Amino acid sequence: MKRNIIAASAALFALAACSNAPKTETIDLFNGTDLTGWEFVVADDAVPASQVFSAVDGEIHITGEPFGYMYYAAEKFSNYTLEAEWSWFDEPKNSGIFLLIAETANPFPNGIECQLMAGNAGDFVLLGGSDMEEYVAPEGEGRPKFPKIIKKEASSEKPVGEWNQARIEVKDGHITVYINGVLQNEGTDPVKEGYVALQSEGGPIKFRNVRITR
Repeated sequence: MKRNIIAASAALFALAACSNAPKTETIDLFNGTDLTGWEFVVADDAVPASQVFSAVDGEIHITGEPFGYMYYAAEKFSNYTLEAEWSWFDEPKNSGIFLLIAETANPFPNGIECQLMAGNAGDFVLLGGSDMEEYVAPEGEGRPKFPKIIKKEASSEKPVGEWNQARIEVKDGHITVYINGVLQNEGTDPVKEGYVALQSEGGPIKFRNVRITR
């Protein structure tokens, strides 16, 4: 009997602990069918956005030219984990994931780019006058137009044709980037909340499984 009481108490304690655990919410930013919730910026409005960004067979396809980005306009996010998979079509090119976009603009928003350029996935690029505490300008030089914080490790990207995964954790402006499970970068933005975006630059790229957990 005593064992049963102990076991029952332990079960109740575990249940209470679970009920008090922080609840998480996962939001699929891409519904797999169309680009509902997204807005689009194309440099100089050179072509209609539909010629650059499209949903095809459960994937987001981005032509890479002209330059631009698509941002999830339904909500600004603060503390979250963003997961996204990307793959190149024929050859590795250039793209990026924009984070904590304080304000949109054409062609560059104020925000932090997690670089996806082949060989450099995980670098930070500071866009539109954005900043990070960890950025140090080269000695004797002025601030470049696009300051960078270089990734920590050798490339952890997969060959062309395979899917890569970016896992990006954002907490109180601190951004931590994992590329295919490898910690590649960390930095702290004074901006705590902003839009998320996918970039068009350089060449064709496709994304899938774009989601946020908070």
